[in-house]
Amino acid sequence: MPVRLVISDAMWDRVEPLMPTDPVRGRRWADHRRTLEAIAWRYRACSPWRDLPEELGPFQTAHKRLIRWAVDGTWERILAALLAVADTEEGVGWTVSVDSTVCRAHQHSAGARKGALGRSEPEDHALGRSRGGLSTKVHLASDSRARPLANHVTAGQAGDAPAFDAVMAKIRVPRCGLGRPRTRPAIVLADRAYSSRAIRAHLRRRGIRSVIPQPADQVGHRLRRGRTGGRPPGFDAETYKERNTVERCIARLKQWRGLAMRTDKLAITYEAALHLAAILIWSRR
Repeated sequence: MPVRLVISDAMWDRVEPLMPTDPVRGRRWADHRRTLEAIAWRYRACSPWRDLPEELGPFQTAHKRLIRWAVDGTWERILAALLAVADTEEGVGWTVSVDSTVCRAHQHSAGARKGALGRSEPEDHALGRSRGGLSTKVHLASDSRARPLANHVTAGQAGDAPAFDAVMAKIRVPRCGLGRPRTRPAIVLADRAYSSRAIRAHLRRRGIRSVIPQPADQVGHRLRRGRTGGRPPGFDAETYKERNTVERCIARLKQWRGLAMRTDKLAITYEAALHLAAILIWSRR
């Protein structure tokens, strides 16, 4: 049975110029397109690496390439280059939505040794244990067309608000010409989990308009304080309807079963797969 591939010729024409060149010493790289197809197939099917079809080459090549390019930042650089081209050609939707999703972790994801890959890997490997078992939380920022701009992984029991600054710091779209990378959205949409003074002050300080509803307990606390409670924060209910873009973006990423359920022992490997999925989404435009 032939293997179903996902990288079209048009997509590869956008990605190929961004791939690393052959090393100065040593053997030539294996075919980049086949390697990307191999990694994508593994995460789409959520199968063990050893079950990779023979048509996609040795599984060791795909697995080592995924980790090596995660450590040296190659995946992030490719994604940033695609974002820069997209911002120049058709424009990135700068009404940004932020949210998170919990992904169950398979039992094979546990057991990574401490200190693996040095500073590149968090000590807890972004794995948390709760009543439901092991899990990882993916914090995500998407543009107004449900395409991922930045992601950050933490343990599954971690809160949404503490990871907000980390997600916003990863929004960085370079310019194709002169100028600094764009890091400031026009509007940020988020649900009640992000309603805090610190987050609102952070966005106000950067000149970013926030559309975040207040939870009932915060509203009640402000009303009980009377005049000292201050004015309620501004909220545009019509603009808030666009927050569904981040939910749609999460759904697109979770179409890959290996992202919906984590089987990687290392957080940096799992995050590299998220970057690859984002690369294919942006190259498909």
